[in-house]
Amino acid sequence: MRGLSWNVASSRSSPRARTRRKAWKPSSRSAKASGRDVDMKIAFIGLGNMGGGMAANLAKAGHEVRAFDLSEEALARAKDAGCATFGSARAAAEDCEAVVSMLPNGAIVRDVYTSDIIGQAPQGTVFLDCSTIDVATAKDVIALAENAGYDMVDAPVSGGIAAANGGTLTFMVGGTEEAFERAKPILEAMGKAVIHAGEAGAGQTAKICNNMLLAITMIGTAEAMKMAERLGLDPQKFYEISSQSSGYNWSLNAYTPLPGVGVESPADNDYQGGFATALMLKDLRLAMEAAETSDSAVPLGSRAASLYEDFAGAGNGGLDFSAIIKTYS
Repeated sequence: MRGLSWNVASSRSSPRARTRRKAWKPSSRSAKASGRDVDMKIAFIGLGNMGGGMAANLAKAGHEVRAFDLSEEALARAKDAGCATFGSARAAAEDCEAVVSMLPNGAIVRDVYTSDIIGQAPQGTVFLDCSTIDVATAKDVIALAENAGYDMVDAPVSGGIAAANGGTLTFMVGGTEEAFERAKPILEAMGKAVIHAGEAGAGQTAKICNNMLLAITMIGTAEAMKMAERLGLDPQKFYEISSQSSGYNWSLNAYTPLPGVGVESPADNDYQGGFATALMLKDLRLAMEAAETSDSAVPLGSRAASLYEDFAGAGNGGLDFSAIIKTYS
């Protein structure tokens, strides 16, 4: 693997202060799990834009966090946040009670767990992979862990960088009931909602289906807003009407893609921050792969994937995914 941070998103500053209501950026809160003494030894593998904030919140909650990343910069930030740092994933996992990972893709997840975690972490350790990866790999790695005597869950997240830093992520969790119950208090230290989606792989299924829906609604919102504007309707008036009628949807109401309209969002910061187009495209590619393997009809999802493929390919991968509205200018 290259000597770089595994995280592929770009981190930028928060949007400038405005008088309109902020709906896209969660407010910061204490990440300490309520009513619970927390002093577990937790290995955290992958300290990119998402993982760095998550590891910091585990440290704030009172856990002893044993952090590893390929990036020296990421390790330095983790150390400043109260984590102990290690030179390899194997070293971080040697004396721990839980392993949390936040990695870019399924191939890296499989490699890290089979080479450095399974069989190296103490028996009884619980594994939590919070990466967004393909369903098949999630199931395979969990099966390998379970066959070696470990509990493991797939627990991808929703919420973006601001929520990772603020401890307000939503976790979609796949795995056995026992594994979920063991993982839940750890996840609660990093999020506002922890939902057991079902058996192994169910967390990944929920994540890719949710984000496919998000991509579709964002594109539809962008099309409608720009069409209304071209027809002479003031964009703010369109927002006021549609956000309170049958056009209501999260992309419009909580993440308005047009600057100066509706709620404050990344659009008001030149589409910096938020959820990068490159990450949306990654999730859509996973969704298309899953649709093919499950023989699912996804004509709108397929079109959304194609539009984001073109948008990212034109050099917009680092912009927030709501910047897709630029294609209708």
